[in-house]
Amino acid sequence: PPAGMALSVLVILLLSMLYEAVKMGKAVLLRRALLALPRSLSRESLVESEEGDTGPTQGRWFRYHVGQTLFHVVQVVLGYMVMLAVMSYNAWIFLGAIAGSTLGYFV
Repeated sequence: PPAGMALSVLVILLLSMLYEAVKMGKAVLLRRALLALPRSLSRESLVESEEGDTGPTQGRWFRYHVGQTLFHVVQVVLGYMVMLAVMSYNAWIFLGAIAGSTLGYFV
């Protein structure tokens, strides 16, 4: 039925857009994590961190790293789902994945 195919293409299009959004979110978190690192890695700051002093900077960096990890897992799962859909060798599904990736990147 044409309605089922249209719905399938729409779902793949949305999954591809979500994949691109997650990829961008992961990049934003990486930038924030890098900004949360201390500006200088002097010997004094390294000795302080070895003494077990987990300052606000280190805690903030760890939270960003956990967020990046979760975003990575979601990105991998979405990527494999879209890949499996494309591997159905249906031209409409393939075009939906391409259109979703294009729109997701554009937005």
